[in-house]
Amino acid sequence: MTRFAQARLAALLIPTALMAGALGSQYIGHLFPCEMCHWQRWPHYAAIALAALAFLVPEKPAGRVLVGLAVAAIVASGLIGIFHAGVEYHFWQGITRCSAPVTGQSSADIMAQIMATPMIQCDVPQWTLFGISLAGFNAIFSILGAIGIVALWRRRP
Repeated sequence: MTRFAQARLAALLIPTALMAGALGSQYIGHLFPCEMCHWQRWPHYAAIALAALAFLVPEKPAGRVLVGLAVAAIVASGLIGIFHAGVEYHFWQGITRCSAPVTGQSSADIMAQIMATPMIQCDVPQWTLFGISLAGFNAIFSILGAIGIVALWRRRP
């Protein structure tokens, strides 16, 4: 198997495995995703589609472009994961209403804001291991996976 074929396969397997973990934690582990969790999933869906398409087209140039775009999507998910983990660890404030503090002038305003806020908050990790949240693990595995794909692709024979 060529280096490109190995990189192409890794570009398909890495986001597929990460999405299997995310969906498994949701449907088996009952850890429901917040808005930012969904943001991390979209680039993985794109990476899976791009890498799968790379198997259907000639290696040069289309296949290489598709694998490069898949790697970029994996990195994008990792960067969103870094942002989300920072929100969870309160390094910075989130940009969505699912991590906004409740404020208002009247009790009706406060109640309306509470009712409009999703139940799953973006700034509260539902699960951690060794102090790392699922968003943090997505960031680590996505970025290291993308580096691994590029290293595999560029490795000398």
